[in-house]
Amino acid sequence: MNSKQKDSNFICRLSPRRTRHPLASPGLILLSLRVVLLTSLLLWSSDGLGCEKVAQVIDGDTILLRNGTQVRYVGIDTPEIDHEAGKSEFMAETAADVNQKWVAGKCVRLEYDLERVDGHGRHLAYVFLPDGRMVNEVLVRKGLAHVMSVPPNLKYRERLLNAQREAMTEATGIWKQLSKSPDTRIGNTRTYRFHRPDCPYGKRTSVRHQVRFNSRFEAFWEGYAPCRRCRP
Repeated sequence: MNSKQKDSNFICRLSPRRTRHPLASPGLILLSLRVVLLTSLLLWSSDGLGCEKVAQVIDGDTILLRNGTQVRYVGIDTPEIDHEAGKSEFMAETAADVNQKWVAGKCVRLEYDLERVDGHGRHLAYVFLPDGRMVNEVLVRKGLAHVMSVPPNLKYRERLLNAQREAMTEATGIWKQLSKSPDTRIGNTRTYRFHRPDCPYGKRTSVRHQVRFNSRFEAFWEGYAPCRRCRP
């Protein structure tokens, strides 16, 4: 073998072989795209039932999904609609109409807290629109709902309370009729409920769990919800 042949063989051994990158395969590229898409969907639907279409709006804080699941917005409470006597609470119909406008027929994402189902079999969830807005929060911010914390479901309590304070400051929606006049109310730090001083349920609250408010406004401002029995 002459010197030129030796040099040629040496150069060939040094030259890297041209190999096709694994991802250059059309099949693998398609598979990678599917994995990315699936991962995105899983991230968007984490902690919930995923993207579900709303079949019916029952009232301001309750909806029915197309799969038959009834969902109650957790962490808030909208004015009650009296379907029998027709004596609905202030802003109840408005809250239901706005909820209808926002979610009816749309695909929503559910995010759960520590408890997923209530005593009525309804799913308890924070409901998110495709644009990322939390419907629970928007209703509170618009003055169409008040914060109703039910331990242990307190994941977004502070977020919802901040939205409520903004609505209260602007006296919008249900807060238009809320008086700031002195009127003592007793709160329970374990249940986040407030009562009239003579309420039997309020009187059962132990001293160490009692907190006194000088008005209904102050009780709501601190994120307490009214007792359903004494209606303070």
